[in-house]
Amino acid sequence: MQFQFRKLAQSDQPIEFHDTLDMSSILKEHSDVLSYTPLQVDVKAAQRVNEVVDVQGTLKLDLQMACVRCLKPVDLNLQFEIQEEFKHGEEPEDVAEDNDTLYVNTDTVDLAPYMEQAAVLELPPGVLCSEDCKGLCPTCGVNLNEQDCGCDNTPIDPRMAGLKDFFK
Repeated sequence: MQFQFRKLAQSDQPIEFHDTLDMSSILKEHSDVLSYTPLQVDVKAAQRVNEVVDVQGTLKLDLQMACVRCLKPVDLNLQFEIQEEFKHGEEPEDVAEDNDTLYVNTDTVDLAPYMEQAAVLELPPGVLCSEDCKGLCPTCGVNLNEQDCGCDNTPIDPRMAGLKDFFK
């Protein structure tokens, strides 16, 4: 999934990419991701004014993550739009902080790392199997959505914890 600035500047047609990317090297670091499919990439690279290449399109990723409360697997279908701007050359020193243009020193740009990074940034920080998920019992570890364990999980004021067994 590469484009060359020179070839794109000579062409009046955008270059389209329809490909899949293996995310295993990146997603193995995320312990809450249980399984996933390859990232589907459908993007178009087009030359714009001032030697800027505009890359935009859609990324799709199906994955399974663990519920943050009860660890039950939750299926997610992520689909999101991406737009990146690339410019050939060194980044000027006086560029504004809110400028999102990516400056590249080489004539050839590999889009794969940029697409992978965009997908990772779209991952939710945590998912719930349902809004009313009760989670796991902190004492015995039973899934409280499936059964009640009967453990006494009444919160104790830490200042009074020493008196907990005083009357036993």
